Parts: sequence; C-alpha cells; structure tokens
Amino acid sequence: MKREALIRELRKLAREQGKSFEVQKNSGKGSHYLVRFGGKRTIIKSGELRPGYVKLIRQQLGVD
Repeated sequence: MKREALIRELRKLAREQGKSFEVQKNSGKGSHYLVRFGGKRTIIKSGELRPGYVKLIRQQLGVD
C-alpha cells in the first residue's frame, strides 16, 4: 500500500467517525508525514508500506 492510499483511507474513516484528521507534510523528518487522527498522532514514512507497518500505524491511531 502506498502512503497516499493509507492517508485517503484514514481521511475517509475520520469523516465517517466524525473525528478530526490532519496531515502535516513539513513536520516530519525528511519525507515523513505527521498525521493526527482525533486526539492521537503518528509519523508515516514515504513509499511502499508493508502490511505490518500499516497495521502498526492503525494501532497507534486507534483505528483497529
């Protein structure tokens, strides 16, 4: 899964759940993005994301 596809999916979930969603492209180191979902936040790296990494991101944001 690409990073942009994950961000689209998270944005859709936030809209459905009525939570805030924000992506800060210049806050992370290098090409990393800072993502806020509701009251939680995490960093997402660029490029192809492995399934285990996507699962970790979802757990950190409290989506799963």
